[in-house]
Amino acid sequence: MSVDPELAALMHHVAGAGSFAELLADPSGMERLEAFSAGEAPYAAPAVAVRTVDVPGPNGPVPVRIYGGPASDSSADLPAAAGGGLPALVWVHGGGFAGGGLDMREADQLAREVAARSGGMVLSVDYRLARDGVHFPVPHEDVLAAWLWAVEHAAELGADPRTLCLGGASAGGNLAVGAALFLKDAGGRLPAKLVLAYPFLHAELPEPGDPGAAAMAGLPRILRFTADDCRAMVENYIGGPILMASSYAMPGYADPAGLPPAAVLVCEYDDLRYSGELFVDGLRAAGIAVEARVEPGATHGYLNHSAGLRIVQRGLQFLADEVASAKPFQ
Repeated sequence: MSVDPELAALMHHVAGAGSFAELLADPSGMERLEAFSAGEAPYAAPAVAVRTVDVPGPNGPVPVRIYGGPASDSSADLPAAAGGGLPALVWVHGGGFAGGGLDMREADQLAREVAARSGGMVLSVDYRLARDGVHFPVPHEDVLAAWLWAVEHAAELGADPRTLCLGGASAGGNLAVGAALFLKDAGGRLPAKLVLAYPFLHAELPEPGDPGAAAMAGLPRILRFTADDCRAMVENYIGGPILMASSYAMPGYADPAGLPPAAVLVCEYDDLRYSGELFVDGLRAAGIAVEARVEPGATHGYLNHSAGLRIVQRGLQFLADEVASAKPFQ
């Protein structure tokens, strides 16, 4: 198969850009990036209740944006449980550890769609980014703080704490798995399920092989991840050489035994695909149930495109179905 035609039709907007930083340095860069992400299909986000709370953490407050569930006009006064716990997901956006935020489509659009499609809630975490002197374990601790708060407050939010899921995309998938490993080792409440989209869990990855090498070679440079790219992301995140990375920082190398079931979505045309698939293999070898999906025609970060694209709708439905079907793990 080739790259999805709807995605392929958008590639020219970012052609020639070596990185997102290079693209955004161009005066027209933001306009080009939005054209690349928005597509041409009409789209209106689902109407769900949205409110924000500041969760206490060891590095200061961590903003968490809550989608779905009982409506609230105040971020300070949370609603009481409305009876019957809803499915819920604590979600961590991607961005190479150093970029992204709650307003990107991979966070805001995804949260609205998953909340609406699952009939539940999504709690999107605004963790501190690895820049301006911030390194591991700060983002890791922010995600842990958000998870622990979600567990404590799930019932009053109207969610079922027994089926609360934890997940993320790309670097956010790394942070989600790293948090789950810490909770396992510390004897904390584990998520009912890990819900991951194209996770970056290993610092060093092999070159992509056939089939698909030719299609990969034709992608814009901005959508590729070389060995040097991966090394730079990891070293910036941990603030030192790759060998300094603990298993909580690069969780793909850790023993997964004892982790909860997982749903892992990877992209057909993605240099990081191997990381997600290697993690799936490790989970299955440890006897852990995994629902794995390779999205045909997809490129890394495709959930950051408009949900007007059919391929994005399929990915969002997969994530929503996995959240809705979560069973108690502990």
